[in-house]
Amino acid sequence: MQLATWNVNSLKIRLPQVLDWLTTHPEVTALCLQETKMDDPVFPREAIEAAGFRVAFAGQKTYNGVAIIARDELDEVIVNIPGFPDEQKRVISATIAGVRVVCAYIPNGQALDSDKYQYKLAWLDALSTWLAGEQLRFARLALLGDYNIAPEDRDAHAKWSDPLLVSPPERAAFQRLLDQGFSDVFRQFEQAEKSFSWWDYRGFSFKKNAGLRIDHILATSELASRCRSCVIDVEPRRHERPSDHTPVIASFE
Repeated sequence: MQLATWNVNSLKIRLPQVLDWLTTHPEVTALCLQETKMDDPVFPREAIEAAGFRVAFAGQKTYNGVAIIARDELDEVIVNIPGFPDEQKRVISATIAGVRVVCAYIPNGQALDSDKYQYKLAWLDALSTWLAGEQLRFARLALLGDYNIAPEDRDAHAKWSDPLLVSPPERAAFQRLLDQGFSDVFRQFEQAEKSFSWWDYRGFSFKKNAGLRIDHILATSELASRCRSCVIDVEPRRHERPSDHTPVIASFE
């Protein structure tokens, strides 16, 4: 089984890339998408299903939006964080082939002195609290998505000077997830230095590999023990009109 995550930064633009990628990665059981930026009435359900996939989605016009595309049935679909009032569509979860899959687009935060940063921290706290309950229900649970957090210094290029995405409170929120029983499966394996999943469109950042690792796959201990590899697929970032993010894929026994 393979689980993958990809912030596509507009599914309207990148649907052909997504379908092509799934075709060339037949072992991917489920792909979590973030920033679909599409309201539900215009979501391309028909095109995705015509390509042989199943899909669950929750979106809004212009901003945010999440979806899970799967080869198997999606059961017990839930949108958003239960008990946390939020108009923004940032979370969708489903059970696929016995694994609970949570697709999340964690808020960016904008700036440390902004209301959006406080919203991000409150959102992360609500996510962690909710997931603690989900961990009791599902031994095999994976949290995939764009976290907008580079958890360690090695997850940011050397010239990254913005305090956002690397601030101590953001990293503490990530660590809280690890402390409550999740594993960052990418770090279970030896990885090349400067392994990143996002590069700014500006300043030839991808060419210089001046990026951040902010797209993550966390798994409960039961699932993490079955993980056999986790890689960042940089090829889609080389496409014409690419997303600024690229997929991360974890393989489980």
